[in-house]
Amino acid sequence: MNVDQLAALAGAICATAETLGQTVSATAAELMAEDLADYAPADVKAALQACRRELTGKLTLAAILQRVQAADGRPEPNEAWALALAASDEFDSVVLTDEIQLALGAARAILDAGDKVGARMSFLSAYQRQVDTARREGKPVSWKLSPGFDQQRRLMAVEEAGRLGRLPAPVVHEYRAQLTHEPVTQDGAAIAGLITGHVAMPSPEVRAKLRLVKEAVEESQAAKEKARLAEIKAMQERFEAKRAAQLEALKALEAKA
Repeated sequence: MNVDQLAALAGAICATAETLGQTVSATAAELMAEDLADYAPADVKAALQACRRELTGKLTLAAILQRVQAADGRPEPNEAWALALAASDEFDSVVLTDEIQLALGAARAILDAGDKVGARMSFLSAYQRQVDTARREGKPVSWKLSPGFDQQRRLMAVEEAGRLGRLPAPVVHEYRAQLTHEPVTQDGAAIAGLITGHVAMPSPEVRAKLRLVKEAVEESQAAKEKARLAEIKAMQERFEAKRAAQLEALKALEAKA
């Protein structure tokens, strides 16, 4: 957002607060506007409208963010867990978000050990962290196919994702074209799947190799995500220190005025 857009958003925040019987200072409104600047203006506008209709207490940045983020298309934790469980079936195909894939990687060992309750707790905790981080960064939701060995289920998963708007029509069309051409041999299909990501029914030996490859990819993703989160945390700490200094400077200016 440019300066004029930020000013308009700050004004909208003040007006929304007034409808709730609250007064927000210009400085506070500007800071809130800066925190909301990375989100789509239409989503922020809708969130402010929802606050005016739903809130009975004070307008807060958390209340606005909660409503903005709810519109990003990411599944709620329980729905995400259901999708993750389906994806853990090697024969099934599921369209997942990046956050579900990473959280499933974190819970995979517990799930494989047969502790579904512990795996669910681990998954939900990891999923919420991933979602919170993505939302703070303003990262849009991204859906990808996690292919299983059953080709018919793959086709059904892709078409269902298209109906739900999780995959765009051109991607659905491309998948459909690929999935309607069955490879000649099972092992040949599995080898091709390592390259294309579209795996047909392989032999038990190749299935074992594919499982090892999949687990290695998940572990690599988890390691990269851990490093990325550490970097983000350091950036946030620097940002908060800078903001604190700016607030002190503003207070000093207001005291002199």
